[in-house]
Amino acid sequence: MSVSTLKQKNKEKELVIRLQNKDKAAFGELYDNYSAALLGIIFKVTKHREIAEDALQDAFVKIWKNFDSYNPEKATLFTWMLNVCRNVAIDKIRSKTYRTEIQDIEDSVDIVDSSNNVELNQDTMDIKTLTNKLSSPQKEVIEAVYFTGFTHEEASESLNIPLGTLKTRFRAAIKELRKNFE
Repeated sequence: MSVSTLKQKNKEKELVIRLQNKDKAAFGELYDNYSAALLGIIFKVTKHREIAEDALQDAFVKIWKNFDSYNPEKATLFTWMLNVCRNVAIDKIRSKTYRTEIQDIEDSVDIVDSSNNVELNQDTMDIKTLTNKLSSPQKEVIEAVYFTGFTHEEASESLNIPLGTLKTRFRAAIKELRKNFE
């Protein structure tokens, strides 16, 4: 393990301790360090910037209120937050108000401004680059479950593969992605 990786892990451990003690300054650091990458992931699910920004705020409130449930032995901080954000985004697009919000956005926007596209912060993590390194079947499953927001059952139907096969590919993909954090 390199010195910089060790320093980063120690810095993250300190941040986690501060967050467990409800340190508001630590929460600000958490937001500054991870919000851009998480917004990119939420945007992939919601497909609308305004809704993604709302979901990001909801997710960070949930992270703050439920930080006691984070267990560093089960997942990295980023992975835990990614799952919280993904679940909030999925809940958002499944809600009835989502359809109303989408219609309001589409009614008020005539031309899509390409400068509003969400870009991942290269200083935090480029999830897309990591998933592009996966085999084609693994990448397909990860994109369906994490970026499209499908449940395993929905992804299985959409990809026209058995649920067991999907879950096997999903586990293999997650195992492969974890290698990037060791």
